[in-house]
Amino acid sequence: MSILETRRLLWPDEGAAQDFAAALAQAPGLMNASIELHGALGAGKTTLVRHLLRALGVSGRVKSPSYTVMEGYALPAGEVSHFDFYRFNDPREWEDAGFRDVFTRPGLKLSEWPEKAVGMLPPADLRIRIEALDDDSRQVELEAGTPLGLALLEALP
Repeated sequence: MSILETRRLLWPDEGAAQDFAAALAQAPGLMNASIELHGALGAGKTTLVRHLLRALGVSGRVKSPSYTVMEGYALPAGEVSHFDFYRFNDPREWEDAGFRDVFTRPGLKLSEWPEKAVGMLPPADLRIRIEALDDDSRQVELEAGTPLGLALLEALP
């Protein structure tokens, strides 16, 4: 992925992640973006996705797709597919589950552990790298990889 722009943030607490998610939810074009979330276990990837889904209007329980690999949400603004490739081991799973079709149709795609599906995922519009620091804050790096990703970055405060 070529990187068009990089931005670094510091989230001092979970409230900052929630504020970021609320701002991202308002970004034009978000509902057709592919966003990769990178970080170690416990970095806050799923927490960020939950805040984003809430900001987009998802009510009820937001489940982590750790075991199902994908959870889908139908919203008035469009479809959201949340992937967690942590337990993804066999490329045949990609075809068997129909993920290629999901990534070719309109909708927001959020992918945790995308490095487990290298070579199968389309280029990400935006990569979000989250690192947990010793004081429970988060160092965050945003990388725009496409014009849509750049537009998403530009829409953020």
